[in-house]
Amino acid sequence: MNIDTLIIVTEKVGDLAAIAREVERLGYHALWIPEHPVIPVERKTPFFFMADGKLPEHYARWVDPFVALTVAATATTRLRLGTGVCLMPERDPIVTAKVVASLDLLSAGRVIFGVGAGWLKEETEVFGTAFGVRWKRLRESVEAMRALWSQREASYQGEMVKFPAVRCEPKPVQKPYPPVILGAHGPNALERVARYCDGWMPLIDDPAQLGRDIARMRDLARRNGRDPDAIQVTPIVDPHEEGLSADELRAFRDAGANRLILFSQTIGMEQADGTILERVRRYASVVERARALP
Repeated sequence: MNIDTLIIVTEKVGDLAAIAREVERLGYHALWIPEHPVIPVERKTPFFFMADGKLPEHYARWVDPFVALTVAATATTRLRLGTGVCLMPERDPIVTAKVVASLDLLSAGRVIFGVGAGWLKEETEVFGTAFGVRWKRLRESVEAMRALWSQREASYQGEMVKFPAVRCEPKPVQKPYPPVILGAHGPNALERVARYCDGWMPLIDDPAQLGRDIARMRDLARRNGRDPDAIQVTPIVDPHEEGLSADELRAFRDAGANRLILFSQTIGMEQADGTILERVRRYASVVERARALP
């Protein structure tokens, strides 16, 4: 089982290239960087990952993930580069397709394209997408980007995303395109993964529940005429202070996880203030335990 890390990159991060090199040296499989282009000053949407519903201040200070991942790409040779997640309802799909393909080319095919629809209503609507149709825009964006990545002359005609035949190059190194991993939760998320995504990235700490969800997702994939074995499952798991034990890792693997991303809101707040390497080094033992699983 592979172990990944997700990091919050702000102006306090320091030498990101050195961090990426250390993540690679310690044997992590992938480095994931999330996205929030803006945080509206006036907002009513509660942050459901905190008991008080308050959004941590550092969310307004995140670096653009593609710029950060480009720095990481130039500093490493094996480390996979993931967006965790890219908020496609807030982005132009043509421009984003070119950015993803360019990063995949320049990194020799190391991009994992994590996408999401977003939870912060006020942020989504800053970019002109009505919150209630964000999932439709996400799906159409993914379909349009795949056409741009795989066809010499691509066009797309959806309800929200549409453009005439265009050339959009370079093409990604990965064929037909980088894996598209959906960060989402709930029954509708399983249906969306089964319908049009290459993988699923849930926030979950219960391997038993993960196993039930994966069984449901695999059944839905079969009904959609897809190979369920081709769909990657990458849970985001809180490693707590001591890291995950071999038994915990085995439970996630046996539930159907292909790899784990180690992250929590507590870790994110620490990272935002520039203490990324401490946690990355602390959990290097988890990387070794995962490799040693029989």
